[in-house]
Amino acid sequence: ANGEFYIPLATTEGALVASYHRGAKATRLCGGITSLCLIEGVRRSPVFKFENLADLGTFLIWVLKQEEEFRNIVSLTSRYAQYTDMITNIEGNHLILTFEFQTGDASGQNMVTICTDAICKYVIDNAPLKPVIWFIEGNYSGDKKATALSFTGVRGKKVTAEVELTREVIASVLKTTPEAMASYWQSSTIGVIQSGSIGAQGHYANGLAALFIATGQDAACVSEASVGITRMEIKGDNLYASVTLPNLIVGTVGGGTALPTQRECLEIMDCYGDGKSRKFAEICGALVLAGELSIAAALSAGHFTSAHQKFGRNK
Repeated sequence: ANGEFYIPLATTEGALVASYHRGAKATRLCGGITSLCLIEGVRRSPVFKFENLADLGTFLIWVLKQEEEFRNIVSLTSRYAQYTDMITNIEGNHLILTFEFQTGDASGQNMVTICTDAICKYVIDNAPLKPVIWFIEGNYSGDKKATALSFTGVRGKKVTAEVELTREVIASVLKTTPEAMASYWQSSTIGVIQSGSIGAQGHYANGLAALFIATGQDAACVSEASVGITRMEIKGDNLYASVTLPNLIVGTVGGGTALPTQRECLEIMDCYGDGKSRKFAEICGALVLAGELSIAAALSAGHFTSAHQKFGRNK
């Protein structure tokens, strides 16, 4: 993603739009945000149940030798999906096989389900020992939920974004100081750790939900996409800030992206169609960072309540 972008948001919360606009203005005045899509992949995790561990072991030894065949099955099942990895997890007589795929410019959840189903049917038909029962998803992949596995791999696209804000812009646009923002963020991070939250961030879900709805993404995926880490620290006389999102499930083809208004919203950012999903993910990361800066500024300066009173939807 290179350049300047207007970001479409679908929300009934007026304060949200004002807050993200303010954060974006501050970053623009300081030279913009650097956002990078690091890795990508989508997982599906079928589970197989056996009579005992011995049977499970026999089955697994055979499965581990089939990865080349799995790649062939995927290539015949989908034009876009690519098989990349298989991870095993054993719990008693249960075996979870987590298959990871590249899904092109689609968010890919339906795609990986269909490919995994084809793999599993091959396994069931050809394995020397059959499981007692199996299910296409063992509730391990992280689909539609925040999980402790978020930072050990990737689900969708992993994006990190950074910016350095000057003291002057923080004073004029965000109405606070670098020291106040960094101090607030240190305290809030201690608080979020104590709450047991996965990750440490302010309100990723606000911006992502509004952008997802506007652009035809699966809005329920905000539950996993909003996992992440925000960091703010003093750098000389300035404020350094970054966000990292390991579970950004987004696409620029398929699903709701082709609906008229949603397609138009993607086209506003030149993010509709093939070859645009990584760009869109990087824009998502930049949007989230703008929102984190604005909310941290409001809370550090004591403006959080008055902003909602002024811009709230009841007005």
